[in-house]
Amino acid sequence: MPLRSTRLRRRENDRTSLPSAQGVTSSPRTLVQVAVAAPLRRLFTYLVPEELPAGLQPGQLVEVPFGRGRARGVVLGPAATPEPGLELKAVDRLVEPEPVLPGPLLATLRWAADYYLVPPGEMLFAALPPLFRQVGAGSGELAVLVARVAEGVGPEALAGLAGRAPLQARLLGALVQGGPAEVARLEAELAGAREGLRALAHKGLVRLEREPRARAPVPADLPEGAGAVSPTPDQVRALAEIHAALDGGEFVTCLLHGVTGSGKTEVYLRAIARALSQDRGAVLLVPEIALTPLLTQRVTARFGAQVAVLHSGLGAGERQDEWRRLRRGQARVAVGARSAVFAPVPRLGLIIVDEEHDPSYKQSERLPYHGRDLALVRARQEGAVAVLGSATPSLESCAHARGGRYRLLRLPERVHQRPLPEIEVVDLREVLDPLERAHALSPRLAELVAATLDRGEQAILFLNRRGYSSFALCKDCGEAVRCANCSVTLTHHLQGGGLRCHYCGALQPLPERCPSCKRGRMQLFGLGTEKCEAEVRRRFPGARVLRLDSDSATGRGAVAEILGRFARGEADVLVGTQMVTKGHDIPGVTLVGVVLADLGLHLPDFRAAERTLQLLLQVAGRAGRGDRPGQVVVQTFLPQHECVVLARENRFDDFVEHELARRLALGYPPGRRLLLVRASHADPAKAAALARRLAEVLRAEGGARCQVLGPAVSPLARLRGRYRWQLLVKCPRVEDLQRVAGAALRRVSPPAGAKLLFDVDPVDML
Repeated sequence: MPLRSTRLRRRENDRTSLPSAQGVTSSPRTLVQVAVAAPLRRLFTYLVPEELPAGLQPGQLVEVPFGRGRARGVVLGPAATPEPGLELKAVDRLVEPEPVLPGPLLATLRWAADYYLVPPGEMLFAALPPLFRQVGAGSGELAVLVARVAEGVGPEALAGLAGRAPLQARLLGALVQGGPAEVARLEAELAGAREGLRALAHKGLVRLEREPRARAPVPADLPEGAGAVSPTPDQVRALAEIHAALDGGEFVTCLLHGVTGSGKTEVYLRAIARALSQDRGAVLLVPEIALTPLLTQRVTARFGAQVAVLHSGLGAGERQDEWRRLRRGQARVAVGARSAVFAPVPRLGLIIVDEEHDPSYKQSERLPYHGRDLALVRARQEGAVAVLGSATPSLESCAHARGGRYRLLRLPERVHQRPLPEIEVVDLREVLDPLERAHALSPRLAELVAATLDRGEQAILFLNRRGYSSFALCKDCGEAVRCANCSVTLTHHLQGGGLRCHYCGALQPLPERCPSCKRGRMQLFGLGTEKCEAEVRRRFPGARVLRLDSDSATGRGAVAEILGRFARGEADVLVGTQMVTKGHDIPGVTLVGVVLADLGLHLPDFRAAERTLQLLLQVAGRAGRGDRPGQVVVQTFLPQHECVVLARENRFDDFVEHELARRLALGYPPGRRLLLVRASHADPAKAAALARRLAEVLRAEGGARCQVLGPAVSPLARLRGRYRWQLLVKCPRVEDLQRVAGAALRRVSPPAGAKLLFDVDPVDML
């Protein structure tokens, strides 16, 4: 991205002249281009100080003077000579001796900054541990005090200590026999050990030194090779294709379409083993942090300490240590959520994206990149093989496979030839009286839960709405209690009490009288996972029930702990949101109940049908993965909806055929490319005016090739006190999107306090 703002650069560099120690001279000097960790869509030019005679390499981390302080930045390469008269500042210091971003990864990130229209510095630092962003921070490595015997000291030294200093003699004897030891461990075992070691060091018998220690979330002493199973014929065929691609050493994308329970993970593990045998590394992405511990257990059982974990749920020190293990080649397999696509794996040979269809791979806020799509870009840069796996691939991936861009690999049957579960649809219009529609379980589902419990088997109940009741409504005037900051109703929660906004987190007690009319009493309507859990406990008093949602799974390790208890048979029924729909292989589960299948179908999103079908098939796949057959019950008020019918008959390919035709006719992906532009402001008039101005520029620049829809109030019209408007741009090529978006960025000056989001290939339309 070129340096466009001479005015800003002049203000930055002309503010003061730096002392000569900082390298400002009038003689010709080496200049470098730096992407600074700041939300600015430009690069900056700095002098290379004389104390760095070897120069600076692309990808190195530096500290630079910036504004009235300092900032961290990444060197991108040499810079052009600036205008005459500009006095440039010099780089303050080199933070890391080696580049923190290797060449292919740096190229991927620069591509991403241009493609997603985001500030280059913000994009680059998204790939680095958070501690690297902090000015003045050290290496971030954990150092511990270690005691070791001084050179030339042997057992004979103990003789002079035994009578006069028994504690020192004991400590020295332990070090002579057992080798170096952490001072903290010795102190825990022997009172006064620290003082005794200092005395030994003073006598020249012991050395006390600080050594780095990794805060590894994955134990370093795990065995390798555990858990391997014989592959099925379908797995053998899929692996033959992947291995051939790895052996070829060129960029190839494979779409692994395997039904739930078909053994996709085993294919992943064997493909990783092949890459490692070629002395190349691998990255394995999962859609949610909650799934990372479970998959990590399987990967580490196979590859031991070669595995590192990267995701935002780790502590800052842990994340940095795992990053360093990968960068140094001490670990060669990275497992993590979306941001692990940036893992600094040397000689990357394989990138796997599990559940590639999942919308969690798209970040929709400050840096709206798509982890799956960047995995393909990075694989191309590295000459690696990309494997996209799913039981319900996205429509875009299906279209690419049909068009020959991806190699389609199928796993059409479950391992051990286990049958897919039968899906039964319950029409809630017929079985529930209007007064009973707040109940979670229909008579049929309740009957099957009872039979499952009688057999000593397990059940999963899926409801993609947390809380107890969906909203509180006045019986007199009909008004619901709404959030003061967001244009949504508040959800009633038992846990924590009161009414809560699921967007901004606002919490208030349930009012006794209506806030609108001040007369009517409030009544709770709808249901969530809390109410479903309570109903199961009431109907089946002896059942052991667990709930898995973002309310119950608070704290680090909570998701793994809940799922672990359920997998060990410590509970009979698991109630949860979409956390329960994917990645879990629990043989005891023979019944899955979808409490309300309609929730996602009413969203103003062209992908609503696709996501609903994917959720239904994914959660259905949790049943019958052991020796006993599974059964699925889908409760719905729309039993004739295409999603429900095709899910019941497991006709995913037919859905793809029909949905692709519909998308092409309406001008939606994969037929056309989309750009979502959202303007927000605390003042509704300013938000609307900004959206109208954006529409003018986008239409003028897009011409006949691009269609601009809007501006219109966003479906979620107010969020965290800000009013939101949006536009949708449809273009035949992504180059057209880049062109019209660039024009809008250049020609539209947002008022103070406004926020603009340019979301290329949007996933969240709300």
